[in-house]
Formats: sequence, C-alpha cells, structure tokens
Amino acid sequence: MTLKSALLVSVCAVLAACSPGEGKSQDYQGFNQAPAPATRKVPGDAGAMKSSFSPVVKQTAPAVVNVYARRVTRQQVDPFWQLFGGGVPQARVEQSLGSGVIVRADGIVVTNNHVVQGGQEFMVVLNDRREFPAKVLLADERSDLAILKLDTTGQKFPTISLQEGHDLEVGDLVLAIGNPFGVGQTVTNGIISALDRTDVGQGEGAFIQTDAAINPGNSGGALVDMDGRLIGINSFILSRSGSSAGVGFAIPAAMVRRAVDTALGGKSTLVRPWLGAKGDGMTTEIARSLGLSRPDGILVSDVYPGGPADKAGLKTGDVILGINGEAVNDPKALNYRVGLLNPNDAAALKVLRAGKELSLTARVTPPSGAPKDQRALSGNFPLNGATVVNLSPAVADEIGLDPFAASKGVMIYALSGRSYAAAAGFRPGDIVKDVNGQAITSTAQLESVMKSARRFTITISRGGQNITAQF
Repeated sequence: MTLKSALLVSVCAVLAACSPGEGKSQDYQGFNQAPAPATRKVPGDAGAMKSSFSPVVKQTAPAVVNVYARRVTRQQVDPFWQLFGGGVPQARVEQSLGSGVIVRADGIVVTNNHVVQGGQEFMVVLNDRREFPAKVLLADERSDLAILKLDTTGQKFPTISLQEGHDLEVGDLVLAIGNPFGVGQTVTNGIISALDRTDVGQGEGAFIQTDAAINPGNSGGALVDMDGRLIGINSFILSRSGSSAGVGFAIPAAMVRRAVDTALGGKSTLVRPWLGAKGDGMTTEIARSLGLSRPDGILVSDVYPGGPADKAGLKTGDVILGINGEAVNDPKALNYRVGLLNPNDAAALKVLRAGKELSLTARVTPPSGAPKDQRALSGNFPLNGATVVNLSPAVADEIGLDPFAASKGVMIYALSGRSYAAAAGFRPGDIVKDVNGQAITSTAQLESVMKSARRFTITISRGGQNITAQF
C-alpha cells in the first residue's frame, strides 16, 4: 500500500472516531522538484489506520518559519501632566508575529503583507530556533503577499517546492503549518473545501478554501498537500469569534510564484498586466437569452479603446468563457487570471460571439496613460490645500480605482485638514471635470486656471454624479 493510501485511511479513521524583475518564471532551487502526485484511491484496509502524517510533516516543517515584525512608536503621556510641563513621550516597541515559508535555499521567504506591514525591523526564526534578520524585497497589499530575504551569510536552508494547483481537487487532504497564537509551530489537517473562491476577503485572488484549522499567527504559513508541496500561503479566516471555524483561505501557489519572480527581478510591488475589458458574471436570465445551457462566463460590457482586448478583437456583448484554458465566471476571476501573467505575455481567450466560439489572443500590458504628476495646490482659490493627480488607467490602477471609470481628468488625491478646499466641501476622490466652463485634462492646466481666475464655477464628479458649485 502507498503512503498516500495509508494517510487517507488514517484521516478516515480520525473522522469516524471524532465528532465535529518582472520577467519569465525563474528556475530556482526548491521549485519544480516534487514527485508527481500519487493516484487517488479509496482507503484499502484497517492496518493502514496506524499510519501518520509524520513523513509529510518531517519533509515540510523545517521550511516553515516564524516572522517577527518590530517597530518603535512614540507613546503619548497623560495630557493632564503635560499641563504642568511633566511627562516626556516614551518610545514604545510594538511587535507582531506571523508565519512564513522558505521557497529558495538562499533564504527567500514568503509571508503575508499584513504580517510585515508597518514594520521597521524583521527577524525570522527557523524551526530549529536559528534566528536571522531579514529585509523586505516586495510588499504587495492587493495580493497580501510579501517576500523577504534572510541575511544568511552564505548558509543554505530547507525549502518547500511550489505546486501551482493544476491537479488540485476539492476533497484532497492538506496540512496547514504555522504558529497560531504564538504557541510554537503547529500542524493541523483537513481537506480542500473549495477552489477559486473569488467572493471572499478584501484583496484580489482566487483563494483555496480549507477546513484545516487556521488561527491568528498562522498568517503567512504553509498549506501543503500529501506530496509535501506548497499549494498555498494561509492568509485569513472567516469567523464570528476570531478563532478557526473551519473556513480558512490560502493564496494559491501560482500567485506566490508570480510574487517571488517579481521580487527577484528587482521590483518592490507587483506590476499587474491589464486586459482592457470588463464585464459582469452571467445570470440565468442572460444566459437563456443568449441561448446558453447554463450561466458560464463573463458578459463583456466595455472594451477600452486601444487596449489589449480591443487590439485582440474583443467586442462589447462577447462572452469570455476562459483564459489560457482556465474558466472565468466573475470579474475577480478574470482579473486574477490576467494578474498571473507577466506583462506582454499572450492571453488565449475563449470567447462566445453570436452563438459561436472564437479563439482570440491578447497580449496583456500594464495600464498606460498620462503620468501621475502629483501637485499640492496653493493660492487664493477654492482648491487651496488640495493635492491633485492626473487620472489615467495606469494611475487609477495604482491607487485602486476602476481604470474605466477614472480613465481621464484630474482627481483630488488628498486634502490638508484645515485647508480652504476642505472647508469648501471637496473630498479625496472627487474628479475635477471643468472650471469656469473649461474642461480640465491635467494637473498643470488645473493649477494654471485656478491661479489666473478670481471667480470660480467648478464641476466635479463624485460617486458617478456631477456637482457644480460657485465660489
């Protein structure tokens, strides 16, 4: 009997007994070296129930680490004592704890962005208690991934090989390894509960859902399969209590590889390619009207002129069924699949148009457009104290806006708290459409118009509505 069959039998017994750079992918040590997965089998005999997950744990646990992020803040004293000239602000050390995974023998560690966010100093503690200082190579809030580099002095480390998920199935056994609540390295087991979850969490991604127990401190830890391959980085849970309720989510290894490749290419954050098309998930009613047997794909509602999708021949009203052989059924899934590609990669689109399937090829690129040209406006005019930026698909994507909705114009990026602009009722996110009847197309033009006029009629766009005010 194979080890995998034995492990399957073991889990069934437990369940029965218990109630509830940028560039191309690089070839680095630890990746693509795991054996092919064993054939799935129904458990065979009772003797296998004495088997254990121990061989998989011994293979993978040495590469799972603790990540400590440290920062120093100034602690304010009681205002009462400050009235009498007493009390000096004291330095306060704040420290957070998470987990991480070594994916290269030269000390490349993957963890969650939220584990290191705000940190000033970083320390990584290995399973064997060795400690190493680390620096952040990449921190990407949208994917919630961070890549660290250990100060190794030439030492080599154990790694876990990446498995990008092409053979994963719901029901497969998995182990979650991390440091929950700071008690020390802990292993929990479960199954893959679902794949490609795009309707959860605050960030982007198509997450792996698992019922393996994940708790605070597990963030950044490993989700591994029974062949000892890293299939995901544990990221967050859904829970009313804050503790594991059997609904945990991991960032798939394909996105992890993309982040590592980017960091090794010298970039500090992910540069996301753009298809230049958007749409909505198919409903039963729309599918029926299009003659589809079921609601699959994304109905294209807009194609950006001159963008990759436009150049590929995609049209409004088309239905995107898949990208590079992977099905897409909602906008987040579309963005995730495109985001796995490197800029200038070809995306093979499976498209339905007028009842016929087509194959289109789009060469995805980062969003383009005018430079940000951030300016702090100052002068005797209503926008005094406002910081403004040029809007373009590139800038909109950078600051988290819809590139289609904010494809041109000038946006108020920030406001000084006591400024004329704040008192006048302007808000960050407002798009300045025109001033005194003159359409505004750049920050330089806006600054010139504001400084040359004495009376102002300003139209802004806020939440999709145009608002005009006179000053």
